[in-house]
Amino acid sequence: MDEKQKARLFELADLILAIGRHLHAAKADAAEPWTPLEAAVMRFIDHQPGATATEAAEATKLISSNFSRALRKLAEKGLVRREADPHDARRVRLYPTQKAGENLGSLQDAWSRLLDETVPDPAETDAVITTLRRIESHLLDRTRSGARRD
Repeated sequence: MDEKQKARLFELADLILAIGRHLHAAKADAAEPWTPLEAAVMRFIDHQPGATATEAAEATKLISSNFSRALRKLAEKGLVRREADPHDARRVRLYPTQKAGENLGSLQDAWSRLLDETVPDPAETDAVITTLRRIESHLLDRTRSGARRD
């Protein structure tokens, strides 16, 4: 990789982090408060309802103690419910609650208002979403084939 590409990719990552901070700040009044670790776990559960705790911990790249703490806090807030796997009672399946759905709806409203004037062209929005999904998918694939990090 040449130095220009290295600098572009760094800027991309830096901008993603900066935008994430703005989004996190904008949700303060719109949704149940959570930590970044809780947000990562909740996002996975929202996208993969019925996943096992092990699957969620691996996908979020959290060590088990941090994952367990985040999951416990989400359950205490009434955002996640745990159910025994009907085929293997040793496993727990994770599901978002109705409260989590309401929370997500409030968050969708807040973030959509925040970004509405920023990216008004639907085609541009779709292109950015496609690119970010591809980046996330690639990073998840790398995570699955490599070691977990905190």
